[in-house]
Amino acid sequence: MARRVRVVLVDDHRMFRTGVQAEIGDTDRTGVEVVGEAADVDQAVTVITATRPEVVLLDVHLPGGGGVEVLRRSASMMADQERPVRFLALSVSDAAEDVIGVIRGGARGYVTKTITGTDLVDAIFRVSEGDAVFSPRLAGFVLDAFASTDAPPVDEDLDRLTQREREVLRLIARGYAYKEIAKQLFISVKTVESHVSAVLRKLQLSNRHELTRWATARRLV
Repeated sequence: MARRVRVVLVDDHRMFRTGVQAEIGDTDRTGVEVVGEAADVDQAVTVITATRPEVVLLDVHLPGGGGVEVLRRSASMMADQERPVRFLALSVSDAAEDVIGVIRGGARGYVTKTITGTDLVDAIFRVSEGDAVFSPRLAGFVLDAFASTDAPPVDEDLDRLTQREREVLRLIARGYAYKEIAKQLFISVKTVESHVSAVLRKLQLSNRHELTRWATARRLV
């Protein structure tokens, strides 16, 4: 009997999850069985704990703390010798801080959303077997970063922001309204406004249009 891999999809865009499900979720054809989905950190941890999949496809930018927070809260499941849960980051971002952050957090690989369905299925199976998988253009970068005794380059401007401010920054840059951000992050609109003001002040920007350009230039969107 052909081997099957149980997978959880974690991404805050429902339409993207639906697309991935349609692309890889025909179990008889691909061998991949999608056993759960989640749109934020809390949902992800709950679903992963309940289903204990072999592989989690994890977006880097998520409400509630991002993919790194999911990895942190799933550390014991990743370390389980009998039934390890392995993570494969699937993101539109190829920013250095995102790649290094999730790999250091315990992810077994990182592929971008330009990957084909066939290649994604192959990556899922390889990660389930313990291999490390990276999109070709990221592999050399990751090896160089971890071979070096120096820490990866730090964006000093971005480093001034708290984790929550970074989340708000990314959602603003994606075009979310304040009410939508508040709902995504489970905070009040007033709190969102405070975070935006803090981000603009720290980055010395005047408005959300400048903020969007700033984030886009750094591939944070």
